[in-house]
Amino acid sequence: MPRKGHIAKREVAADPVYNSSLVTKFVNSMMWDGKKSTAQGIFYEAMRNLEQKGGDEALKLFKKAVENCKPLLEVKTRRVGGANYQVPIEVNPERRTSLAIRWLVTYGRARGEKGMIDKLTNELLDAANGRGAAMKK
Repeated sequence: MPRKGHIAKREVAADPVYNSSLVTKFVNSMMWDGKKSTAQGIFYEAMRNLEQKGGDEALKLFKKAVENCKPLLEVKTRRVGGANYQVPIEVNPERRTSLAIRWLVTYGRARGEKGMIDKLTNELLDAANGRGAAMKK
């Protein structure tokens, strides 16, 4: 953290297919070892499957899934008079989005289906419908 001044957040470039910066953030968090084209291929195939299974526009379902997984509150530890207390505080909007994306990717990877495309498709579908592990978190 800098001693003085505020560092401006860099804007993430929108992805070429859906023209959405949220999709770019999701692909970047899903990526392993700098293999962005592999992560994009998995994501776009999962979006095609999501459109077929969900019966609605894929980007709309994706945004709904991320929105449903965003937390409103989180607890931070505060030390008062020798005792530690868990104090609930409101979550910063940027942190809410990054937590939701991280949970969707993590719990998508942990699912029992075979192949990351199916795992991600089903996790996004469950989150859009208000169920699934990322939603519970």
